Amino acid sequence: MARRSPFDPPLATYRLQLHRDFTFAHATAILPYLARLGISHVYCSPFLKARAGSSHGYDIVDYSRINPELGDEASFARFCASLVENGLGLILDFVPNHMGIGHADNAWWLDVLEWGEASPYARYFDIDWSPPRRDLAGKVLVPILGKSYGATLAAGEIELRFDAAMGTFDFYYADHRLPVTPPDYRLILGDRVASPAVTQALASLGKACSQGASHHLRQTASAAKEALADAAREPATAQAIAAAVASWRGTTGDAPSWRPLHDLLQRQFYRLAQWRTASDEVNYRRFFDIPELAGMRMERFVVFRDTHAFLGRLLADGVLQGLRIDHVDGLADPQRYCRRLNAFAAAIVPRDPAGKRLRPYILVEKILIGEETLPQSWPVSGTTGYDYLALANGLFIDAAGFAKLQRHWHRFTAIGDSDDEVYRCRLLVIDRNLGSELTYLVSWLVEICEADWFTRDYTPKRLRDALVEIVAAFPVYRTYVTERGTREVDRAVIAGAIAKAHARWQGADGEILDFIADLLTLDIRDRNARQYRSKQSAILRFVARFQQYTGAIAAKAVEDTFFYRFVPLVSANEVGASAHRPATAPAMFHERVANRAAIWPLTMLASATHDTKRGEDIRARLDVLSEMPDEWARRVARWHVRNRGLRSEAEGRLAPSANDEYLLYQSIVGTWPMQPGSALRSSERRDAYVARLKAFAVKAAREAKLVTSWIAPDAAYEAGLERFIERLFDPPHNPFTDSVARFLPPILRLGAFNSLAQLVLKATVPGVPDFYQGCEFWDLSLVDPDNRRPVDYEARRNAIAALDFASALARWREGWLKLWLIERLLAMRNRRPNLFLNGSYKPILAEGSAAAHVVAFERRDGDAAILVVVACQLANLVRGDLGAFWPDGSCVGDTSLHADGAWLDELTGARVTSERQTIPLSALLSRLPVAILRAE
Repeated sequence: MARRSPFDPPLATYRLQLHRDFTFAHATAILPYLARLGISHVYCSPFLKARAGSSHGYDIVDYSRINPELGDEASFARFCASLVENGLGLILDFVPNHMGIGHADNAWWLDVLEWGEASPYARYFDIDWSPPRRDLAGKVLVPILGKSYGATLAAGEIELRFDAAMGTFDFYYADHRLPVTPPDYRLILGDRVASPAVTQALASLGKACSQGASHHLRQTASAAKEALADAAREPATAQAIAAAVASWRGTTGDAPSWRPLHDLLQRQFYRLAQWRTASDEVNYRRFFDIPELAGMRMERFVVFRDTHAFLGRLLADGVLQGLRIDHVDGLADPQRYCRRLNAFAAAIVPRDPAGKRLRPYILVEKILIGEETLPQSWPVSGTTGYDYLALANGLFIDAAGFAKLQRHWHRFTAIGDSDDEVYRCRLLVIDRNLGSELTYLVSWLVEICEADWFTRDYTPKRLRDALVEIVAAFPVYRTYVTERGTREVDRAVIAGAIAKAHARWQGADGEILDFIADLLTLDIRDRNARQYRSKQSAILRFVARFQQYTGAIAAKAVEDTFFYRFVPLVSANEVGASAHRPATAPAMFHERVANRAAIWPLTMLASATHDTKRGEDIRARLDVLSEMPDEWARRVARWHVRNRGLRSEAEGRLAPSANDEYLLYQSIVGTWPMQPGSALRSSERRDAYVARLKAFAVKAAREAKLVTSWIAPDAAYEAGLERFIERLFDPPHNPFTDSVARFLPPILRLGAFNSLAQLVLKATVPGVPDFYQGCEFWDLSLVDPDNRRPVDYEARRNAIAALDFASALARWREGWLKLWLIERLLAMRNRRPNLFLNGSYKPILAEGSAAAHVVAFERRDGDAAILVVVACQLANLVRGDLGAFWPDGSCVGDTSLHADGAWLDELTGARVTSERQTIPLSALLSRLPVAILRAE
């Protein structure tokens, strides 16, 4: 077989999380192992320069450099050379939506703070320079203070400093650098510095400032800084500058003495504020509700150019073969960005030996809800696979059992209807987390209303109420309306949200909702063209920001709030999934996979990512509970009674709450190690396990925002929650842990069956399977940062070197069986790339008593074909003492498949011949709950 080019479509990707404890050198060391495993492309977390200590790389501070914490240029070059040596391509997770700001490491942001709107980077960031608050006009709110501004100032925590090497003055708060605008240098120094060069430079700076020529002003400011740096080398001048700086300092605790420093701060192009103000008043677009991540105006060509220049060199040099675009819904116009990126990349990547222009592999992180599909006008290969994850996981959830689990959970927690809870979560996030963004939407909406006699009486209060109801009713992350027009699917989404908003609207002025609907669809331009002609740009700005806003609300309200409140079966709570209707019928699975094969054959297929709420094998294990809902309810009820004495009271509340307790029991069942008793075998392992559970439980409680939260943490409740977890495992063997240990054996085994089935599906349906780091063994990780723990690659290397089916089966609890199956599946993909990249997809029907438990399909490319069979929801088929890992195929009874011809079993090597165009599954599934047949 000819060696594939890294620019060929990926056959399998492997996600690596790079950070200062896992660098390019560490990654280089495992590349031979990844090649041996059968991976075609390494898929890296962001590796451009991020904030120091970043564990994820999404807080980029410099688009023009490799992150030095990951290694120097030589280290990166060795990593790239090793990729080539091992026949591996490279895909980079790229972040166009936002940058890390604050502290002292983003030169663009610091320039904005220094020069305000005159900075060349002022419109790189999505800043509203004319906000509703008049005292913020021409300024940026900087919400970094740990307490109120006045308390911080009077405590002397905001310091004026002089940098002798650079000749600059800055305010510092902790490690945050806040530049003083150069025209104020003369004010700071007064007449204390006698240096003629400094005096002349500052005079020139004052003259340039009065003339208002920004380019000349910056040049003059640069000369003044150089003069100050030179003069500061003289001890007398340095002493004079130090005295000038000291003169601005007040007396700690004496508030009036800080008035001069306050007045100097008021002259700057920023306003310092307590961090809590960000939720209500910040005037730059954030990444969700994180003040230290500022949105970029990527729709502007100059911003695209400067943020992609270094990326372009990596593409042109053939170092990168693909890109994963993070949070594409945060961009003002995702389609335009994707088209620009595609054209940019296609024009600069190298040519193959025949002179043909190669094309990079581009994916977008796009969350699709329900029937929503990726717009076909986007020139990308597909999504990062959350949609597939939710679809495939649903095959292992029993719909009737899930309905029972929901009823049991409701009785246990007394939490209401899930649809109403989503609505409440949206209202909470709008009010508590993202109120400032809503304030700006309302301000722009009021401005638009003034253009028409019939709308100018809409008050800001009612417009705000209307926007809240529409956003709270939005069924998807966002629409994609631009000046190019409105898609019919977007019209339907907006109409649905407006209808729900009308149903909840209180008052006689419901026409406000219809007016906003006309704005969101741009129909208002046609219906009232004369009145709104002057407001075209304002309308487009409003619509673009509204669409960015609904995406942020969906993420924070559903992913990061509702999914931690609604917990009847938490394996259903993944990004893009329908938490209250998570089951997938096989017919639906086949239909949607076939659609993807026709439209997005190279989309990514994920089962675990750095952002999933639970590891792929936790999810597979917990799905089993949907097949035994009554037994699970009985267990939870017993544990609840048994552990009642372990709770504690925290300021009138019991810790944990019923919902947090219910979630905790699922988390224990999901994370319990495969090896019996290993979690409690030693005090060190037990302590580590308990620490993981405690960290997750506190995070989950804060995300749920019912008792505690990130904004207002309840220390007493959280301490009580942690004590409860400690008491559950003290002593290590007690009635509770013994009860869990007795309950788990069949759950562990059935969960492993589900894991193998989801693995086979991911590696064989149309698309590109992605493997998250370390998931070659059982993945029992919780949400980040738990899923970013170090991976023991030495154990995986040793295992793959010794793998055969017998040893894999004997050591299945250690993850060897999963690794063995991955290696076989990827070897098959590498032997027949065209079959998996271009082959057709055809569902195969099963008949017999267990037909509902079988998902089967054929992939075919000419004479090459495979037949894939997986069994699912096996709890009612595999009963009693399981004995060996997989007892035999008798559990499927008389079930057979409609298939013809002679086949070779890829996993066992056995020959299978259909009789009367049928293949009995009892023989096919005699060794494992999965089978893959290759046409002979």
